Amino acid sequence: MSENRYSHTSSNRLVRRTVALVLAGGKGTRLKDLTSKVAKPAVSFGGKYRIIDFTLSNCINSGVRNIGVLTQYMAHDLIMHLQSGWQILNPALNERVSIIPAQQRTGENWYRGTADAVYQNLDIIDHDHYDRVLILGGDHIYKMDYSRMINFHAENDADVTVACIRKPLSQARSFGVMGLDSEGRITDFEEKPLHPKSDPSDPDLALVSMGIYIFNIDVLDEELRDGLLKPGYSHDFGHNVIPNMIKNRKVFGYVFADKGHPGRTAYWRDVGDIDEYFAANMDLVNPNPEFDLYDREWPIITDQKQRPGAKFVFNDELRRGYATDSLVCAGVIVSGAKVHRSLLSLDVRIEEHSELEEVIALNNASVGRNCKIRKAIIAEGCVVPDNTVIGYDEVEDRKRFTVSPAGVTLVSCEML
Repeated sequence: MSENRYSHTSSNRLVRRTVALVLAGGKGTRLKDLTSKVAKPAVSFGGKYRIIDFTLSNCINSGVRNIGVLTQYMAHDLIMHLQSGWQILNPALNERVSIIPAQQRTGENWYRGTADAVYQNLDIIDHDHYDRVLILGGDHIYKMDYSRMINFHAENDADVTVACIRKPLSQARSFGVMGLDSEGRITDFEEKPLHPKSDPSDPDLALVSMGIYIFNIDVLDEELRDGLLKPGYSHDFGHNVIPNMIKNRKVFGYVFADKGHPGRTAYWRDVGDIDEYFAANMDLVNPNPEFDLYDREWPIITDQKQRPGAKFVFNDELRRGYATDSLVCAGVIVSGAKVHRSLLSLDVRIEEHSELEEVIALNNASVGRNCKIRKAIIAEGCVVPDNTVIGYDEVEDRKRFTVSPAGVTLVSCEML
């Protein structure tokens, strides 16, 4: 159906009658030491942001202004970030970003899966004000106008709508894979299949779930109350809820396409492992990155730290401080060092005669004198000693650090 069926006023009302729940309690174990002390949504990304900022910014830019963030694992840094940077809405207008810790409302269990996290918090949603719940992950990098998906959901009189995107068949085993009929209704859904089914429009691609769902609240309430009482239920949207509902509910797939080029796959990254996280960050230093942080029509909001501008010092022949093809954030000092194709986050310091290439240095990291580092991630607060060499001998690096399948070296404070 056409997205133009609803008037602007009707569209605004649909969005206002939708509440968002952001799942932000996962451990993120595939990011190794980056999540040893913080939840994955609180991990630094793109220099000045946290991963969760992208989902929350999508909500604000889409007009979804009542958002609950469900926390659990290592939530302190995430909560501090939300309190400092995201209390920007007006509760008098029923707008807020609410922090919702796991409260064991339905028993002694913590969250047992994505569906259980939502189920344990359904009772806090004001059913008089909201007809639909938009369920989001807090650990993906993308820009998406959720109002378009909400309109699609209403136009099709759907009980459930699942956002989906086309991915290479070789990557589809990590996602829920679905099939759609000619009207966009989901005909089959399999979570993380060993042999993913290709999309009929392109045999090299599969249609995969983005982990974004819109449910009519009454339908979701009924489904979860029934399902969570069944023995063997895995409390997960992909494993249980969506496959079960296909049988007796109207479940549609909303294909996420590039806004300016409807036939092109939109940008969406699951930065859940070291290689994906590194690649997504490194894309930002390209002259024309796939993901545009400079888009003024879709600003990414975060907690703005009050820091001075970046500084490059010394211009001596053998001690010149500079950065090329790099993204450099506030508070950074490059002191007589060479930096190429790197991302330096807030308050990073690089000392003289050091050389960095394809390095992501997270907040407050520092690199001493005479260091040579390439293709590495330096975790927050790390102090790399003088004369350290990383990224030039994988055998030696593996003795001290974590090295990913693609050869990215992760350096944490405990490893130095």
